[in-house]
Amino acid sequence: MADGLSIRKVIERITSGSIRIPAFQRGFVWDAERVAYLMDSIYKGYPFGAIILWRTKEKLSSERTLGPFELPEREPDYPLDYVLDGQQRITSIFGVFQSELQASGDDSWTHIYFDMGATADLQESQFLALEVDAVEPARHFPINTFFDVTAYRQATKKLTESQAIQIDSVQAKFKEAVIPTQEIVTDDRSKVAIVFERVNRLGVELDVFQLLTAWTWSEDFDLQQRFGELTDVLGPHGFGEVAEDTNLLLRCCSAIVAGDASPTAFINLKGSDVRDRFDAIENGIKGAIDFLRKNLNVEALSNLPYPAALVPLAVFFAINSSPTDEQREILARWFWRSCFSRRYSAGVIRNLNRDIEEAAALREGRSTALADFTVDVEPDFFSQTFTFGTVNTRTFILLLAQSRPLSFVSGTPVTLSKVLQAYNRNEFHHLMPQAFLKDLGATPKQINPLANFAIISASDNKILGGYPPSEYKAKMPAAKISLILSRALCPEVLFTDHYEDFIEARSARLVQEARAVMGITGAVKLTGTGALQA
Repeated sequence: MADGLSIRKVIERITSGSIRIPAFQRGFVWDAERVAYLMDSIYKGYPFGAIILWRTKEKLSSERTLGPFELPEREPDYPLDYVLDGQQRITSIFGVFQSELQASGDDSWTHIYFDMGATADLQESQFLALEVDAVEPARHFPINTFFDVTAYRQATKKLTESQAIQIDSVQAKFKEAVIPTQEIVTDDRSKVAIVFERVNRLGVELDVFQLLTAWTWSEDFDLQQRFGELTDVLGPHGFGEVAEDTNLLLRCCSAIVAGDASPTAFINLKGSDVRDRFDAIENGIKGAIDFLRKNLNVEALSNLPYPAALVPLAVFFAINSSPTDEQREILARWFWRSCFSRRYSAGVIRNLNRDIEEAAALREGRSTALADFTVDVEPDFFSQTFTFGTVNTRTFILLLAQSRPLSFVSGTPVTLSKVLQAYNRNEFHHLMPQAFLKDLGATPKQINPLANFAIISASDNKILGGYPPSEYKAKMPAAKISLILSRALCPEVLFTDHYEDFIEARSARLVQEARAVMGITGAVKLTGTGALQA
């Protein structure tokens, strides 16, 4: 249901306690400048997004303050509206214009002023966040007086007639403004799960699993707190961020307890079942991470093309901590096939649940089809641009790591834990240098395909310089050149300086390696990669 609230109505409902902030929401994080821009958008009538409210008679066991403001209690038989999306916006609006509640923390961001001397501009903001000593009373008007009759009268006393007319007009815009809202009215947990899963698919930044955690568990079992305790265990191994990803952890929880990672399955779990099996949940997550580190050189959550891959692994390791060689091989083959097929880019819950079922079968020694789904990789996969954060680039980097690369300058093993935990552009450089290719007239797309990259540190790259490979070869340890190239999955045609030939040969070598880790046999079909033409 779509609707809207005036600013005065927002203030009244928050002050009365009927609009509240659930504990699963993060705290208020906007700075004063962003609050000022929101005020400018409201003033100019620009869209700024709807506030999503969840109306229920079920009071949550824990709630969060609205920024620095403690919210009053509400009678239990009254329906409550919890802010599910738009907390930063509604907190900004309330904080700037309310005059009843005392802040218990920093409220300097509420000091927003209208610049009466600014030229009206469609782009530039006419609202400023100012420190007290920067305010010029003859130019800057405090908008926090707009909904306080006494304060507004006092603030307008010394204005010129033209300024008073101007400010009255500005005040009228805010009094007439309607804050768009969407309201979901239900006490049906399953319906909430389905609705919010669909909201997430539309791109709204809302963590449905955190919402369901707050609804489902009682005060004697704080699931988020228990997951938070994993940080101390996982942090030293580079996986502290896993414990902060509540969405991922709760999927692991639901998969292990119910064999189903969907929101609907999670919301129907009994808190007692989760408490009783929490040791298995922790073991599964730790075992999955240990497997990824030891068998696939995954040193941080950010290395994973799909963090969701942790879920089926956690199901397997929740009970089985010592896989056989055959089981380990199947798990690794499934991992690589999932990455190269982009398995979790679409139909995520369907594919996850299928893999959860098959992982459980593998764990129990039953017949399993976990790694048996169609996938292949062709040379054009490696013509895609090297871009951090993308599934294909992360997959490519892990593929390089499997070959235990060596330094191009010293010939010593690269410390993969350092490279992959830092995970930044400084550890990956071009085999055919940019400067060399630019001199040949290459475009950025031609220069930056995956096939032209290797794990080469910034210090090594500086020594090799921007020279053609035939020239920087002399700076490499002669006795180890073949081994260095082999470990980099790089053909020796690199040193001919013929870029198109090199890209085609490197892509073929990478395809060969990708198919090997996926357990696929067959010759590589060379079709060209769109590389630089001579």
